[in-house]
Amino acid sequence: MQILDHLTLLSPLDWVAASAILLAYLLIGWRIEYPGTKHPSVTVLMSQNRRDWMKVFVTREPRIFDSQILASLRQGTSFFASTCLLAVGGVLALAGNTEPLRGVAAEVTEMAVPVLIFQLKLALVAIFLTNAFLKFVWANRVFGYCAVLMAAVPNDPADPEAFPRAAQAAELNIRAAINFNRGLRAMYFALAALAWLLGAFALIVATVVVVWVVWSREFASLPRSILLKNPT
Repeated sequence: MQILDHLTLLSPLDWVAASAILLAYLLIGWRIEYPGTKHPSVTVLMSQNRRDWMKVFVTREPRIFDSQILASLRQGTSFFASTCLLAVGGVLALAGNTEPLRGVAAEVTEMAVPVLIFQLKLALVAIFLTNAFLKFVWANRVFGYCAVLMAAVPNDPADPEAFPRAAQAAELNIRAAINFNRGLRAMYFALAALAWLLGAFALIVATVVVVWVVWSREFASLPRSILLKNPT
């Protein structure tokens, strides 16, 4: 009953803001991954380039360059997975000792805020960070599957299995990249969720800002303009 009493301290705007950031995360992810043919996202454009990469890979000799690229991609996923673990640890430590947050809250509002409310708000941050960690770990593993399949591609381009296996490797590469991008988006939204500590309105503003940043990177960035240019 005490927990329910504390939860009543969350205003309707708090619940709206928390629901909005979760919904925004899901919707912007869907929009990026399924944008339609008229306005493709950077993620979709890069997917086609990954397929082209695997086609060239079949005839490239030696293939050391390709293995170095894949190793770099896996290194990136490992770095962000480790970063997420550290961030989750920091959030859990802060949830266990909310005294610093009490001082900040005292400067913002005169109302005493129970520890449970701080922990609830930090839980939202932890959820996004945990989701990001799981996405990065899975992306790293799928990149590993891709590496094995690339190694299984015959050296002879005339071999009937060469291009089909390369195509399979491309699809694995794309799935790994999609999960990597999902992890990055979750980290963006984790940063936005921190704003909830300052109030519901701050969370709404932070959500809008993050949605704009993520959308602009995928649909209104210079890299996207470069990818849309015809190389011929």
